[in-house]
Amino acid sequence: MNPKPAPHINVRRVYDPPQPADGTRVLVDRLWPRGLAKEDAHVDEWPKELTPSTELRRWYHGPDGTFDEFRRRYEAELAAPEAAEALDRLRGLAAEGPVTLLTAAKDPAHSHTEVLRGHLGG
Repeated sequence: MNPKPAPHINVRRVYDPPQPADGTRVLVDRLWPRGLAKEDAHVDEWPKELTPSTELRRWYHGPDGTFDEFRRRYEAELAAPEAAEALDRLRGLAAEGPVTLLTAAKDPAHSHTEVLRGHLGG
């Protein structure tokens, strides 16, 4: 029996031009990116239930926010039924082919996209 291949999960800034290897493009920000027309973004999915809450986002970008604590709080939010269902849907998409998580964050490596990628097995 062949083991299932690990899903291929990309993380990119939504402002970067789409690439053929992107596969399904999923915007994982709660707010639409400033200055970007919807037709230019080439977004296939926008599951807002997977995005950090407004309160969590504001806390993280405030003076007391640390990435480790953000990760812990965000993982608790991802355990909510709506978020868990959306995560399952993304896992299904990733099983079919590449998925690219899109964000407007200037530093995706220290954003919610890395937490999501970990939950998706990428």
